[in-house]
Amino acid sequence: MPHPLDLDDLRSRVQDRIDAELDRWEVELAEVGPEVADLTTPVRTLLRGGKRLRAGFAYWGWRAAGRDDHEGAISLAASMELFQAAALIHDDVMDDSETRRGQPATHRALSRAHAERAWHGDPDHFGVAGAILAGNLCLGWCDDLYAGSGLPPEALAAARPAFERMRGQLMAGQFLDIVTSMRPWHQLADDARVDQARHVITYKSAKYSIEHPLLIGATAGGLGPSDLAALSRYGVALGVAFQLRDDVLGVFGDPDVTGKPAGDDLREGKRTVLIARTLAGADDVSTTRVDQWLGAPDLTSSEVDSFRALIVDTGALEGVEADISHGAETARAALAEATGVAEPARRVLDELIDLTTARST
Repeated sequence: MPHPLDLDDLRSRVQDRIDAELDRWEVELAEVGPEVADLTTPVRTLLRGGKRLRAGFAYWGWRAAGRDDHEGAISLAASMELFQAAALIHDDVMDDSETRRGQPATHRALSRAHAERAWHGDPDHFGVAGAILAGNLCLGWCDDLYAGSGLPPEALAAARPAFERMRGQLMAGQFLDIVTSMRPWHQLADDARVDQARHVITYKSAKYSIEHPLLIGATAGGLGPSDLAALSRYGVALGVAFQLRDDVLGVFGDPDVTGKPAGDDLREGKRTVLIARTLAGADDVSTTRVDQWLGAPDLTSSEVDSFRALIVDTGALEGVEADISHGAETARAALAEATGVAEPARRVLDELIDLTTARST
């Protein structure tokens, strides 16, 4: 059986649409000067990778409403990937990440280019400034591709509120993540830390990863209100489970598969549900170790291994795995309630539950 995101040749068509959009904009920006290639080249490199999950949910949302395959739906799906690129570029700046999808993060690639050319000024400042602008370009291109997708104007108008909600809530969710990382954590009760971490990932990741693309496609397709509500429940539950899996992979994943160094999330000090559950199960000595290790940029491989062992020993990993399973079950129940979802979209959305939560990348 083909991968569900390859039905209708989806991923290759989305890539072709993205490449065509980038080609168009490279021509459009050429008059500014050859230097602009420094902005567009990292974007093109970034957009050659990825699972195309958001594109898939947007497309199969359209098909869920009983709509046939449509090139406009492919363009709509591709616009989700441009939005994702903007989010990743900006997120890597905020997290000061070194790599993304096995390649240097955009701000790092620009910083290295500056240093190699022996230019004046601070290479890191140049990299951050360029990455912010590259991400902003992707945001603009996302809107252009959405508006010019070729879907009927009434379909795009109907889905526009969900599209705007996705963009606004992601930015606010990213800010919430920053605010939460600055606030004292230990004064919160164990359950409050877990709830806070779940709230952050709901708005920073879950909604824009699955719920919003799915609702954009389904609303554009004309799916009814009760089915949209069920798909919203499906999307949030699955989106949270998807991010929880990401958090597990950020600590326990294989760098050759994930494209990120082992333990990077620990060095970056991410306050995930996994860490909140670790603190909930930790004694005073273990809590002190978490405080010492979490967010330490020079954390050694040996210390990463010890941190992992602590996460396992406190029952945190087992607890998060149970959370992921519960999210998958909740999503499957919500999909069953969406009685108006057409085939083959129903089958694809069901298959995507396991592919989203039981993965190594």
